[in-house]
Amino acid sequence: MNLTRTATILNPDQSRVLLRPFSPGGPERIARIVERIMAMPEDRVGALLDQVCAEFCRRHQAIHKVFAERFEQVRGSLATDQNLSEQRRLLIGSYFLAEYSLESAALFNPSIVPHPDQTGLPSGALRFILSLRATGEGHISSITFRTGIIHPDQRIEVLPATGFLTEPRQIPNPVYEKALFGRKLSELGLASEFTRRVMHKLGDRFALDELRTELQAEQFLLPDGMTQEDQGASQGIWMLARSNYHVQFQPEQQLCERIIFPATPSQRNGIEDARFVCFRNEDDTPTYYATFTAYDGRVVVPELVETSDFLNFRFITLNGPAAENKGMAIFPRKIGGRYAMLSRQDNENIYLMFSDNVHFWNERNVLLKPAFPWELVQLGNCGSPIETDAGWLVLSHGVGPMRQYSIGAFLLDRDDPAKVIGRLREPLLKPNQNEREGYVPNVVYTCGALVHNGELIIPYGLADHATGFATVALAEVLAAME
Repeated sequence: MNLTRTATILNPDQSRVLLRPFSPGGPERIARIVERIMAMPEDRVGALLDQVCAEFCRRHQAIHKVFAERFEQVRGSLATDQNLSEQRRLLIGSYFLAEYSLESAALFNPSIVPHPDQTGLPSGALRFILSLRATGEGHISSITFRTGIIHPDQRIEVLPATGFLTEPRQIPNPVYEKALFGRKLSELGLASEFTRRVMHKLGDRFALDELRTELQAEQFLLPDGMTQEDQGASQGIWMLARSNYHVQFQPEQQLCERIIFPATPSQRNGIEDARFVCFRNEDDTPTYYATFTAYDGRVVVPELVETSDFLNFRFITLNGPAAENKGMAIFPRKIGGRYAMLSRQDNENIYLMFSDNVHFWNERNVLLKPAFPWELVQLGNCGSPIETDAGWLVLSHGVGPMRQYSIGAFLLDRDDPAKVIGRLREPLLKPNQNEREGYVPNVVYTCGALVHNGELIIPYGLADHATGFATVALAEVLAAME
């Protein structure tokens, strides 16, 4: 096959920084720091605030507003805030913020989908959205975006990332479905007498504040205090509720400025390898889904995010006994009236799952096992299947000798994707000499490709460090399959 590596390379940029809360210690230490700031004379406060703003105002938007918001979060550490000048409030806020270099370590494992806005392009061109895994200090991963154009001559242009980086405003789910919430609690092993009492007091649909009220009431009603088991159940209920939420960006923010940073306990150590897909609903309207891996430092949990405009994102836990491990990828439409998804529950084989509800997955069946030398350690998908006239094209990853990751491909029947009707014997893409060195050597990996004008466009991570692009004619890939 005539696979071409393009000249487009996206390297991590350490200058892309985000303002994040900084907590140098517990409440007592924070109180001591605030006390020192309170001891400064007023003229020194104003001069120091001007100095801080002069140094950082061109790196962050509305920095005074951010200082004020952070002050409100730590004001409980003040003995009193009466007669406190605005300058002193802002200065206190600045002491509890820090810059976080979003992609200081890596920018990799991309997925690519058509942009919702295709206006103003010449015939034969396609505007796309690229999602990437950005990894910074502490190996914490988040989701960042780029936009670009595939030109009529198949040239790939990724627009420069500019502007201020911003996190969205987080909005808890307005309501929770009691039946679904209770079902997930049971799957998490939180079905206890305490849980039953709390859930019994809630209506069929309830808000986060209602849940908080009932948890607090239950705690006060227990005459001897909460047992360790009850405390664990209470924390688990609250964690589940917090794991389902919305975030909202402002329309004036460019897509490359919108950062989805870990926001819940299950995501504490990172949001990894988002696989975005443009899903066509039965009325032909699009919804963009992405499965991703949430990591809390010990356990990996598959989760789901959905959006229609890349401004409003809804995060939902994936539920059911089959919703576990990594590598879940949703088909871009229903098949036989049901959702379909690929997965990899056992770290070795690719599975196929069907469900009537995109949030619940109960059964799985082995679809493909390692067969060739370059995939004998592990086989998994590389993003959502791509529908072609010949069938569902699936890019796969295989792990072979020396833990080398390569990208392969196989083909599924369009009407019955449980049937594998074609498979590449050799990798489609494997690390070359220029791609071997990086954060994790000898790895090429993608979380999603697309076909445009008969060409397969593959963005891929290079050694878990940077991102490149490869193209190959779809006809050649199909012809090479056995």
